[in-house]
Amino acid sequence: MTTVEVGSDLPHDKAGQRNPIMRLWYDKRSRSVILQILTMALLFAFVAYIGSNAVANLRLLGKTFSFDFLFEPAHYDINQRLIEYTAEHSHLRAGLVGILNTLLVAICGIVLATILGFIMGVLRLSPNWLVNRIVYCFIEFTRNVPLLLHILLIHGIIVNILPRPKQAQDWANFADTIFFTNRGFFLPKPIFEDAFVWVVAAFIAAVIFVIVFRRHAQRVQDETGKHLPVFWICLGALVGFPLLILLVTGVPVTWDYPALRGFNFRGGMVLRPEFLALWLALSLYTSAFIAEIVRAGILAVKKGQWEAAFALGVNRGRTLNLIIIPQALRVIVPPLTSQYLNLTKNSSLAIAIGYMDIVATIGGISLMQTGKEMETMIIVLGLYLIFSLVISAFMNWYNRRIALVER
Repeated sequence: MTTVEVGSDLPHDKAGQRNPIMRLWYDKRSRSVILQILTMALLFAFVAYIGSNAVANLRLLGKTFSFDFLFEPAHYDINQRLIEYTAEHSHLRAGLVGILNTLLVAICGIVLATILGFIMGVLRLSPNWLVNRIVYCFIEFTRNVPLLLHILLIHGIIVNILPRPKQAQDWANFADTIFFTNRGFFLPKPIFEDAFVWVVAAFIAAVIFVIVFRRHAQRVQDETGKHLPVFWICLGALVGFPLLILLVTGVPVTWDYPALRGFNFRGGMVLRPEFLALWLALSLYTSAFIAEIVRAGILAVKKGQWEAAFALGVNRGRTLNLIIIPQALRVIVPPLTSQYLNLTKNSSLAIAIGYMDIVATIGGISLMQTGKEMETMIIVLGLYLIFSLVISAFMNWYNRRIALVER
């Protein structure tokens, strides 16, 4: 009677007669590892072959594969920038400006889309028929129109309907400090003095207090059932304490107000029509999908949860806030991650209206000026890959944090 080795495909006496390499191959675990190593080796070899072939073809065209162009002068202007930039700066600096512009519209879009999406998702389930139907019509219209058309429509409204700067000075303004024009929204710009660092420190201390107090309030509620006014105390800490320090330090902030000089406003800060159109279009479009995700997540919570809360005398608003939404988040977060990724990647449509993001800078003007098609596209693709991986990592961490803990 022959014995069979655990994890082996052959009887023990036959496997033992083979050389060590064959013994590894006929062992299931080692064979699995070997196949994975071979697969990865073939994949890297294929990528290396494609890369070397591309470099050889570039050489035949008289081109070289290098990223030296990043340190050459860019020789083009960027109308919206978060850091100092002139046409004499390098392509690397222009790319950094494009990265910051992409991150700006992506972060602002995610925040606004999340807020609007949650509000509309809850309103879709409102017992008020009129509110329910209005939100339903908006969601269906927005979802079934291509995003590019939303961007062009909002950009056209801003550019063609809003007044010119001289007309805006007369009637399209708020308290003669904020002006709405077809060249952008001009706002007062804060100039912080040295003492403002104490206000920042007070805000950081307030954030730490809020985190500690919320944990304390949750522990008190779990142990005694007593519900502390967490919202108002946290709001008071976040707003009241920094405001108090601001007053104590003598309000170390001055304002640079926009003023009409010539044909346009000077001073202050401006939100360009391109940024506004892209931000609003991305937010509204994505919020329509988020609203349906939120609605589905709320409906996934068993109806008995509502009935139990109402039986205890809890009103609808607190039932949503304390019972339904925390349970629905476990259903909402995974598809919500996909919407955040879509919004970030859809920001590349900014080039259609001239918003200078990473696609328009490195992947557009720098590409055409230098002729470095492969290098610029590698940079753009790599950056979007990094953005997506960071968003996915954060959302996966948050999803694990709110997941049910089994006992």
